[in-house]
Amino acid sequence: MNSFQSLHKKLLRRVGTAIEDFNMIVEGDRIMVCLSGGKDSYTLLTLLRDLQARAPVRFELIAVNLNQRQPGFPETVIPKYLEELGQPYRIITKDTYSIVKQKVPEGMTTCSLCSRLRRGILYNAAVEMKCSKIALGHHADDILETFLLNCMFSGALKAMPPILRSDDGRNTVIRPLAYCREAEISGFAAHMNYPIIACDLCGSQPNLQRRRIKKLINDLAEDVPMLRDSMLSALGRVVPSHLMDFGLFDFKKLGTTADDALAEDGAISCKGIQSWLTTSIIP
Repeated sequence: MNSFQSLHKKLLRRVGTAIEDFNMIVEGDRIMVCLSGGKDSYTLLTLLRDLQARAPVRFELIAVNLNQRQPGFPETVIPKYLEELGQPYRIITKDTYSIVKQKVPEGMTTCSLCSRLRRGILYNAAVEMKCSKIALGHHADDILETFLLNCMFSGALKAMPPILRSDDGRNTVIRPLAYCREAEISGFAAHMNYPIIACDLCGSQPNLQRRRIKKLINDLAEDVPMLRDSMLSALGRVVPSHLMDFGLFDFKKLGTTADDALAEDGAISCKGIQSWLTTSIIP
């Protein structure tokens, strides 16, 4: 088996495992595969088509590209690719480019607004097209970077879940590449010679926080080869009692239990300490 066949098999296995672990695809699903023109979404479509041909359940794939009216966008590239593939598809045209350029000051990152607009359009289209799932091309590295971004810049421990129900309950998003590495996807895409389309909105922004996080992970991984494996494993092995979220763990109950035990021994209670601190130390 040559190196490409081995890589193809590895990616298929990881996608299949992610789909099984998170029950992403079930019998009769009609799945919108969001095709941006980047290496990740092309690879996602290829692997899902491979699995579709051999999976024990039947599901339908509809490739969808959102033409955001970026100047110079090669509108014929994706339709031509999909037609040659024999893949059912739909092109949605919405001028979000002008909106982003108008709303975001020069020098500021455009990704947040752009992604919100794109998400709203695709979510509505999925409902209109009666798609039960929306498949996105986010991979393991995206998930890890998002986790650190939220931790360091948003003050929240959250990442990109492999499967997610939208807040309004209308859409279910799946990320079948959740266990796949970006380096592997890049190698696969290069061999497949996909017609890659660069993003003119975010591609020219050199100081994105995500790029800083990506560099941080890459630098650490040079000294700790298993870093990405450990981080991905950590996202699936959460210990609420060792964090600080009162909504996940009843820390106050632990204090109450200790309070009762001490009171039985004639020691000062936690409530007594609280009262003493309030009256004697805090004016």
